[in-house]
Amino acid sequence: MAMWVFGYGSLIWKTGFPFDDRLPGFIKGYRRVFHQGSTDHRGTPEFPGRTVTLEPANGEICWGVAYKITNEQDKRDALTHLEVREKQYDQKEYLDFFTDSNDSEPAVTGVMVYIASPDKKSNNNYLGPAPLEDIAKQIVKAEGPSGPNRDYLFHLEEALVELGFKDKHVTDLAAQVRLILSETQELSNDVAANHV
Repeated sequence: MAMWVFGYGSLIWKTGFPFDDRLPGFIKGYRRVFHQGSTDHRGTPEFPGRTVTLEPANGEICWGVAYKITNEQDKRDALTHLEVREKQYDQKEYLDFFTDSNDSEPAVTGVMVYIASPDKKSNNNYLGPAPLEDIAKQIVKAEGPSGPNRDYLFHLEEALVELGFKDKHVTDLAAQVRLILSETQELSNDVAANHV
């Protein structure tokens, strides 16, 4: 029996475990949102970054990539890697995965998906929804052991574009972050010009 894992965040561009096949596609009934606090990768406990999780959403789909792992040792290695990497994600779901929007039957059933739930008891890093501008400001400032939070967002945006997928939340947020960065750059240029 093959094990399948669905990646909708950094797993799209940075896998970190061996796999036999990689299928672009989507799951139904969820949307990708930047509601999860990252205190171990893209932020710190003092200043968490924001990473994606999934929230149930009727009629919506979330594009990403499913990885197929068949070798028993590879499965163990993948699970060991994922349990550490996704330790702030408190739920595992097994969902249907589709590769074509016209298909009524899933390409794969029982794809494993890590989800950070809004339950503060089991997920104390859940940050929840906020205005786009506030999320963008937080992403601009946050940095953790895996690097700046903005790199996570930009890599995700780029990976989705490369796959030909559109995600309005991701592109709107990336545009907002770029705007803040350009305004900050202009400000520091003005300050530097005034000190010449």
